[in-house]
Amino acid sequence: MLQLAKVAKESGLDGVVASADEAKRIREQIGDDFIIVCPATRPTWAGVDDQVRFDSPTKAIKSGVDFMVVGRPITKSEDRVAAAKLIIDEIENALENKEAFV
Repeated sequence: MLQLAKVAKESGLDGVVASADEAKRIREQIGDDFIIVCPATRPTWAGVDDQVRFDSPTKAIKSGVDFMVVGRPITKSEDRVAAAKLIIDEIENALENKEAFV
């Protein structure tokens, strides 16, 4: 993935879609001026459904992603607003503690 991200950057693209594990390497090699979108983000309380590869919001933030895709933990919830608020709380907590794991 790192090689593909380098090609994307050299080709003038603004960013890539990558897992949190890949994002960390991409961020280290390519820098902060490249957008990384992390799909299959699952909060700690959510099931993984059919996702084989998934990352928590904390791991995504720790890895340097710019945007997270969170779908089914919200859309499958009986209370979507409450689910979204829980995810926001988890993100805010990770951002507040980011310095602890940098």
